[in-house]
Amino acid sequence: MTTETSGSPAAEPILLELVDEEGRTIGVAEKLSAHQAPGHLHRAFSVFLFDTEGRMLLQQRALTKYHSPGVWSNTCCGHPYPDEPAQEAAARRVGEELGLHGIPLEPAGTVTYEHPDEISGLVEKEYNHLFVGLVKDTPEPDPAEIHDYRFVTPGELAALRAETSFSAWFPTVLEAALPGVRRVAPGGGW
Repeated sequence: MTTETSGSPAAEPILLELVDEEGRTIGVAEKLSAHQAPGHLHRAFSVFLFDTEGRMLLQQRALTKYHSPGVWSNTCCGHPYPDEPAQEAAARRVGEELGLHGIPLEPAGTVTYEHPDEISGLVEKEYNHLFVGLVKDTPEPDPAEIHDYRFVTPGELAALRAETSFSAWFPTVLEAALPGVRRVAPGGGW
C-alpha cells in the first residue's frame, strides 16, 4: 500500500475522496491535484491525543514535506483512501506517523474549511473528521513524517503559537474539536 508521503515518480498515485458539502462521496482525485488552487473539497481527518495529565500531543511536521514543512500542528492529520472509513484511516496514520497502535479514537465531529497555504500555493479545502483520544505510550515518530513532538498544556500551546508557525488548519480544527477534547482531557484546562 502506498503511504501518504510517497512522492517518487514510480509510486502509485494517492487518491482522495472528493465530497459535497454534506460529506457525501462524489468522486476521487489524485492527492496533489485535490490541493492545487482553487482546491477540491475532499475527505480528511484530524486527531488530537492527550496524555493522562491532559496535555495535548503536538507534532512538528517533517522539514522535507512538500506541504507545510516544519510547522507545528495537531497530533496527526491526513486523508482516508477511497472507501476507507475516516476512523480507520486516522488510527492507521497515528500508527504510521507516531508508532502508536491500538489507541481508541473517539469521534469529535466534523468541520469544513478552506485554507490556502501562501508558501506552497496549495489549498486545504477539506471536510474534516475529528477524533480525540488518550495515549499512554511514548511516541516513536517516523522522521519522514515528524521532525519533533511535544506534549503541551493550554498555556504552553499559547506560548508556542506566539513564537512559531502552526499549520493553517490548526486553529480551525482545534476550535471544532474542543467539545471532544474536553471529554477526553477534562482536567487539562482546555
